[in-house]
Amino acid sequence: MHVFIMVAGVFTGAHVWEETAAQLAAAGSEAHAVPLTGVDGARPAAPADVGLETHIEDVVAAIDAVDVASGREIVLVGHDYGIHPVLGAADRRAGRVARVVHLDCGMPQNGVPALAAVPDQALRAQLAERAGAGRREGVLAPPAAPGAWERWGSTAGLDATALERLTARAAPQPMGTLLQPLRLSGAVAAVPVTGVLCTRNGADLGSVQRLVDFGDPALAALTEPQVSFFELPTGHWPMLSCPADLADVLLRAAAGEGHRLRAAGGDAPVPAHLRPFPWDLPELPRDRRGPVDLYVPDGEGPRPAVVFVHGGPVPAGARPRPREWPTLVGHARLAAAGGVVGVTLEHRLHDLADYERAAADVADGVERVRADPRVDADRIALWFFSGGGLLTTDWLARPPAWLRCLAASYPVLAPLPAWGMAGTRFHPARAVAGAGDLPVVLLHAGREAPGIAATVEAFVSAAGACAARLELIDVPNGHHGFETLDAPEETRPALDRAMRSVISHLTG
Repeated sequence: MHVFIMVAGVFTGAHVWEETAAQLAAAGSEAHAVPLTGVDGARPAAPADVGLETHIEDVVAAIDAVDVASGREIVLVGHDYGIHPVLGAADRRAGRVARVVHLDCGMPQNGVPALAAVPDQALRAQLAERAGAGRREGVLAPPAAPGAWERWGSTAGLDATALERLTARAAPQPMGTLLQPLRLSGAVAAVPVTGVLCTRNGADLGSVQRLVDFGDPALAALTEPQVSFFELPTGHWPMLSCPADLADVLLRAAAGEGHRLRAAGGDAPVPAHLRPFPWDLPELPRDRRGPVDLYVPDGEGPRPAVVFVHGGPVPAGARPRPREWPTLVGHARLAAAGGVVGVTLEHRLHDLADYERAAADVADGVERVRADPRVDADRIALWFFSGGGLLTTDWLARPPAWLRCLAASYPVLAPLPAWGMAGTRFHPARAVAGAGDLPVVLLHAGREAPGIAATVEAFVSAAGACAARLELIDVPNGHHGFETLDAPEETRPALDRAMRSVISHLTG
């Protein structure tokens, strides 16, 4: 059996683990929730005296309190901010820790403060500016009302009572816990790891695997044999929304179970974005003009054009570049086979903070396309994919006269909760009210990840409320990236219909 030592996230104390701890105890394990100094009422302290190191010492003390002679293995569980003191303690007691569980949180690195993991991008920038000005003391106030918790993660699965409880027992977070860098010697790298992804908060196994498949070296560690993953179909606080399910996952993690990710390259299956486009098309040469590649059909011009905008974020060093991916090139050639110019476009969406830059890149690329003499500048369609769906916002809110149609395949149509973009303008579900007569063609994957599917549902509802010209094309058994993942007989009819619709809006 095991000893579970659990550390709560920002603003919360040991109380959030009560139900989960009871479930673990009923299964025969020990479970201890660590009261954090200056946050949990059991360990009061002045905020100026509390930093990340203080909380690391709290967790180290909990480890040292476990009787070595019992033979029980220690599993450290860190939720949200709690993973920072967990990793710091595991690094100092690596020989005593059997596993670290990252509960709906990232992978903190040596020398990086917890501030980097604050999900709300606007708030993170404000706090960084404050720290840069030397104002490092004081506290960060907790959410003052139940609805304000969404800035810190999805509250899916929490009823009104749970949200009221979370709010009533929330405590200010000492600034030193967020600003003090995490210091690791490297010893923790030998400790097995399990990640628990709360899918309603925006992350799932499919999205993590796609990031690994892009070849980012920073994510290669996620494919090591000692790393496993689980999913929970809930929001950011599973210890409150589904404590029994969480306890079951923790027990299975402690036993070494879980999903393993495949490494990029080598003998691994070809990732979805690099698989061949699944049907034959005429081989049309690529004409590269700066950030855009044009696939121009034979014959006299100028012709309408469809500009295909890839998703992301995609690491800056990913090769081949997205505009060269078989899916994007296949779409461009399919458009050219229909008599219009197909275009793939490069933009710099390398991180969640890059949407402003990517939006500017797309706007610039579209103008380059319109300026090409082979293109009818007054007949343009834009087609977005996956995480590029947020880039539809500006075009929906204020569609120019020359934009004859907007299409999207398996798009993200509102920022996912964990992305921290609530304060940005990139909310297509809000922007669609400004679309007017702009035709919108939406390809929906029936087996979409829950978090993304929820954004599509919200968009469709908003489009209906404002009588937008939405054509919804379902791929009932389709997955995210269905063109190369699923059987052509399942996907081609939908894609052919979508392409015919887009071209008809361009040429009609």
